[in-house]
Amino acid sequence: MMARVTSLAVASAGVWAFKLLHLPLPWLLGPIFACLIAALCGVRMRGVKLVNDAMRTILGVAVGATFTTTLLFSMGEIWPTLLMIPVMTGCIGLLGMLYFQRIWGFDFATSYYSAMPGGLQDMLVFGEEAGGNVRTLSLIHATRIMVIVVTLPFLLTWVWDADLSNPPGAPAASIAPDQLALMVVCGIAGWQLAKRAGMFGATILGPLIVAAVMALAGILEHRPPAEAIWAAQFFIGMSVGSKYAGVTMAEVRKDVTAGLGFCVILLILTVAFAETIHLAGLAPPMETILAFAPGGQAELTVLALIVGADMAFVVAHHVLRIFVVILGAPLFARLFNVSRTDRQ
Repeated sequence: MMARVTSLAVASAGVWAFKLLHLPLPWLLGPIFACLIAALCGVRMRGVKLVNDAMRTILGVAVGATFTTTLLFSMGEIWPTLLMIPVMTGCIGLLGMLYFQRIWGFDFATSYYSAMPGGLQDMLVFGEEAGGNVRTLSLIHATRIMVIVVTLPFLLTWVWDADLSNPPGAPAASIAPDQLALMVVCGIAGWQLAKRAGMFGATILGPLIVAAVMALAGILEHRPPAEAIWAAQFFIGMSVGSKYAGVTMAEVRKDVTAGLGFCVILLILTVAFAETIHLAGLAPPMETILAFAPGGQAELTVLALIVGADMAFVVAHHVLRIFVVILGAPLFARLFNVSRTDRQ
């Protein structure tokens, strides 16, 4: 309990510091940096899983509420860029695996699942079953998510002059109580139904689907209020930073540094693919960066909401990336491992 209270206090201090210094995204980046610094200083912290999951349902409802019939039909036009997702995922996996094995000397399972740009929990489960080092996997994926989430806001601001100070929604007081109640129903019902169906990313995708159906039917007319989106940013940021709790200097020197090097590879690949797509005239550059950046689905959804990006475009690409990794990673791990064993 004390570790959770400490996490809340540290994250709140991060929000206050970012607001005082007029830095971007105080509700998201403030908790990330504050909890990261506290973790590296040895402060014991712990996230609240149930609350974190509940906060993700807010993002799912926010995305689903933006769906319209016009937007739904327009999704059929993005298939050329969707086809690039498996290609980019394959490039990341191959380069990452070679990087972790050849440069850092990690074993095959740890290298392979460290390189896969999927969900943190999924990669930890797959990696542990394959005999990988769970602690190393956890730190590398936490570093990937943190670096992508921290880098993108500054990139969006410097390159595209994106306004990150816009409120992510209308004030709660301006939204009818029945609409607020409907959002809660969409979030909880979608989450639980998707969880029972065994859907990956149930906390976001379940509420997204239910809210989208309600929005298309004309029943849900608003997305969650600004206060709810800020709360989601706060707890997601606290969760990202708190993952470094208990890290040792030996782990920082090897695992975290390896993760930082991998992030350089990821950023280069993301920019290369985004520039290719932009030059081919397939999609706007800002939406492409947000759609192809291999960070956390929840964190990138927050950024897309704040900058007013095409939510359908961004979310569709991230869902496909996670789908490709979850279905393909175990299959290709077996193929790679068999080939590797045959050569030895």
